Amino acid sequence: MEVILESNKNKNAALNKSNKDKGKRSRESKLKVFIKTFGCQMNVNDSEYILGQLEELGYQETKDILRADLIILNTCSVRAKVEQKIYSLLGKLKEIKKDNPEVILGLAGCMTQKERENIIKRAPYVDLIFGPSQINKIKEIMGSINSTNPNKKPAIFLNDFISSNSITCFNLKEAAINRKGKISAWIQIMRGCNNFCSYCIVPYSRGPEQSRGISEILLEVENLAQKNYKEICLLGQNVNSYGKDLPESVTFPRLLELLNNINGLERIRFTTSHPKDLSLDLIITIKNCNKVCEHVHLPIQSGSDKILKLMYRGYQVKQYQTIIQEIRNNLPKVSITTDVMVGFPGETEEDFQETLNTFREIKFDDAFTFIYSNRENTLASLLPNQVPLEVKKERLERLINLQKEISAKINKKLEGEILEILVDKKSVKNIPHQLSGRTRTNKTVVFEGDEELVGQLVKVKIVNSDTWTLYGELVK
Repeated sequence: MEVILESNKNKNAALNKSNKDKGKRSRESKLKVFIKTFGCQMNVNDSEYILGQLEELGYQETKDILRADLIILNTCSVRAKVEQKIYSLLGKLKEIKKDNPEVILGLAGCMTQKERENIIKRAPYVDLIFGPSQINKIKEIMGSINSTNPNKKPAIFLNDFISSNSITCFNLKEAAINRKGKISAWIQIMRGCNNFCSYCIVPYSRGPEQSRGISEILLEVENLAQKNYKEICLLGQNVNSYGKDLPESVTFPRLLELLNNINGLERIRFTTSHPKDLSLDLIITIKNCNKVCEHVHLPIQSGSDKILKLMYRGYQVKQYQTIIQEIRNNLPKVSITTDVMVGFPGETEEDFQETLNTFREIKFDDAFTFIYSNRENTLASLLPNQVPLEVKKERLERLINLQKEISAKINKKLEGEILEILVDKKSVKNIPHQLSGRTRTNKTVVFEGDEELVGQLVKVKIVNSDTWTLYGELVK
């Protein structure tokens, strides 16, 4: 789903190829669509829905952008660097549009909600703009773009989240989907966020929290189990809030209990949880449900109470540590991962040392580390004492090095253990008979075995490890 127009020489060659392909493309029975996805798992799943509905309209996916009749960039705006990449790619796609005006260029995802006016100004050749809340309406959207448009203005489908009347029901049961995986599947159980952390634009780009109906989710997962899917991962900006907006009385732990009873399903995962909403009830449910995996991803964001307060996170470090201890008391073999950012406005060296100390105390299995990205129209962008980029980079490097040490030590302790592995693919290095899979705690394991094991649960003895990967031998 990716393209790189590497140089002027390559670009000219690509455009010449585009000219030659025009006639060929017109003779092909199906229209071609190229989709590039930026950002999180939710965006990946959104792209699966976009593609599935386009296929019902007669489109066929292509990995060759120069053969595409429709190009869609499913965008992300969590960090400024990603937006810069998207604008850069849009500049290159201008040449394709210039060479072949019939190509439809569309933008989807979070960036469209935030950057609507800038997109129109900087890339007026874009034909289509639609937000994350419109992914179940692709047929309607394409019907609009294919109609006569004498003004050559982009067709725009975005929500005004300020007006409750503009918020559409979160319903995906009528939307076709083309899942890329055949073993594991993403399941959106809710969208949007009500937390309004001071640095985050998700509530503005994806709107308020909206839960899918429980019967719709159960039916989707039952159908997947019948198709021999072994694992699902429940998606939401804050899955712990699931059900609060539904007329029926249902909670996230209750949803897990119902999913745990579905025959054929082997593993259940979920992401992401917010620390302020993670309950003891959820911890006990994970303990009692044999299909719910012992892995909790719980973003801490900072180890400094001062910074957490500025972030509007709604908890203090001691509260977070208490939650972690409760999880480990009930789930002794659990793996805990987190998100953390460095260089938030006002973060001093002392604040950063508190983050390092917190990491040493908690000992996360892994951490997704980020440099704070200043997002306009957020409260954090207005705060004084912005941290210089050089300082951010230096702090990030120190934090990454610390986490590498912690992860390597945790993985080292697993050597000699026999673990259950869901085999999901051949090794990414394409070494003959080398397979890759994941433990219940979401650790990657590489071992030798026949390709027919892909999609199966097997036992593997761990014989070696490094920071990111476990290496083992198949137990027959």
